Amino acid sequence: MLTVGTSTNTPLTVADRTGARGRPRWWAELLGGLALFGVYLLIEARPLPSREARAISSGEGILGFERALRLDFERPMNVWLAGQGWLRTLANYEYAFTYIVSALVLLCWVYVRHPGQYRRVRNSFALVNLLALLVFWLLPVAPPRMLPGAGFVDTVRLGHTWGSWGSPMVDNANQLAAMPSLHVGWALWVSVVLARLARGRTVQLVSAVHVLVTLLVILATGNHYWLDAAGAVLVVAVGVMIADVARRSAPRIPASDAFFLHVETPSAPQHVGGLIMLDTSRAAGPPTFELARDTIKCNLPDLPGFRQRLAPPTKWRPLRWVEHPDLDWEWHVPVFDLTRPDGSPGGMGALHELVGKLAGTPLPRDRPLWRYCVVTGVEEDTAAVVSLVHHSVADGIGTINMMLKLFDSPDMTEAIGEVKFPGRIQRVVGGAVGLAQLATDHRPEAALAANNTSERSFGTLKLDLDWLKELARRRGVRVTDLLISGSVAAMRRVAKGPLPSRLLVSVPLMAAVPRPGMAGNVTAAVMVEVPTGDMPEPERLEVIAKAGKRLRGGTRAIASRFVMHSVAALMPPWFHGWFSKFFYGGRIFNGIVSNMPGATWQVSFGDYPLRTAYPIIPLAPGTPFVVGVLGWYGVFSMSVVTDTGFIPDVGPFLAEFRKALAEFG
Repeated sequence: MLTVGTSTNTPLTVADRTGARGRPRWWAELLGGLALFGVYLLIEARPLPSREARAISSGEGILGFERALRLDFERPMNVWLAGQGWLRTLANYEYAFTYIVSALVLLCWVYVRHPGQYRRVRNSFALVNLLALLVFWLLPVAPPRMLPGAGFVDTVRLGHTWGSWGSPMVDNANQLAAMPSLHVGWALWVSVVLARLARGRTVQLVSAVHVLVTLLVILATGNHYWLDAAGAVLVVAVGVMIADVARRSAPRIPASDAFFLHVETPSAPQHVGGLIMLDTSRAAGPPTFELARDTIKCNLPDLPGFRQRLAPPTKWRPLRWVEHPDLDWEWHVPVFDLTRPDGSPGGMGALHELVGKLAGTPLPRDRPLWRYCVVTGVEEDTAAVVSLVHHSVADGIGTINMMLKLFDSPDMTEAIGEVKFPGRIQRVVGGAVGLAQLATDHRPEAALAANNTSERSFGTLKLDLDWLKELARRRGVRVTDLLISGSVAAMRRVAKGPLPSRLLVSVPLMAAVPRPGMAGNVTAAVMVEVPTGDMPEPERLEVIAKAGKRLRGGTRAIASRFVMHSVAALMPPWFHGWFSKFFYGGRIFNGIVSNMPGATWQVSFGDYPLRTAYPIIPLAPGTPFVVGVLGWYGVFSMSVVTDTGFIPDVGPFLAEFRKALAEFG
């Protein structure tokens, strides 16, 4: 499993950490189970409105339907069992434990005895649970024992059954989850797996008896309708089928990359990139289309994302890349001349306007998802390159690395340094803690003002990086704390509409994981709660610095990465799409603030030295701002992208940001 590490300033040594095929690492499987539980906690933390009322209504509807069919035999069974003493107690404990024990024993048995089949078995189990959790969230159903006036007896609570809501141990468990019955689902799933892997008749008979006993128990204890068991059959069939189809399919786009294809909307394109400022003073002329095209052509063998497009998607087949050898070079490498009609340079304002339009325009999916725009006529002795790559191809660090490849420069592994991975126990414990933290994190108080269109305002600011580091040292904070605090101070002064009392800011973390060319996404982020009320800016900085300590904890980052990469890999595309959209964007945070390392050495594009590079980071759907920084060759290179309904012009925002920094000094 790829996890978040820490880094030093020594050169990176890339080791093969993929592990042998066959039996996966036990600690990764344990963390996967905790991640599934984390999904349950997330759904529990975000119930749809009127859940209990809808659950009661659904339960009454199911019972009414069964009565219409004259198949409502649950209550006679329940009343009979309630008066049976020791048999009732035995049934209660069968209900509480055997389905869990049988499923866990089976997973361990397959892990040890059938490692070649384990991944498919585990995937089918995860899918069964994810499908059931989706139904629990969308269609809560109260069990018969909770229906007012239906006459059912809660035998589990009556017997104070340990290990269930009959005892304080799990008194807060979700009881509005009758459809489908996971008790029958897990027992049936065990039977299906055994039917495939174990040929003995005795095993099959015992498994069938277990399913039958489980069915009788869930009905007699008043916890399910027989239609819940029918729903479980459907969920198990679909989960096993998807796992089988996925096992046979072609290599897929990693889940953490596909995530950004799922969340993209026409008004929230998800391409990342850089605005690269070039010095043309020592060259015979500005950079040309031919220079850019030929440079990219020479490096195409090392840039697979530049040679592939997205295959037509389906609801069930995982997203895939396919080769696309015939590149439309005029589209991928356009040239923009900003020179005014009078022959004077267009200026940085015209450049910012161009970048804003490019940032708000989705990349068409019928071709490789990148553009490398040459911009001339910016200022005297100044040209630019706007490099854009879809987030599914690379994250921020990966995009910088691709750019450096074209600049014939060492890649970002030199800046990241040697990776130090946490140990196995640290990953498991840290991941478990992180999942619990993610499940209990706050949500935004309110949405910020926004037009939610593709119109963007873009601007840049260049400051001395050493000066910022010294300011952070004097204040006892980090540069990222200064960036967040200064940004919030500027928003308070120029943003349209009232701000909530606190903002939730998503801060992406650089996950220091080596991978070829730094391609793909090693995604991790934490939420920092930022106060927006009236207070001196130095005091706000102290509060933010304290809140930002979670950036250094690592547990949320480990859990976030594991859910994005490993748990999401088990989801069919339609469910992954829903999951991605629901847990990314305005429902979860108000905006993004990112601080990334850049090259600490001078690089050139042909005869054009690079002056600095500004990040281009996409707005998350439903959020109106993103602030990004590259620490590039001694320069604090800051860019801001806003929805014009929130901040119509980034210029005043950047001016107020500088004033806020002065107040910190």
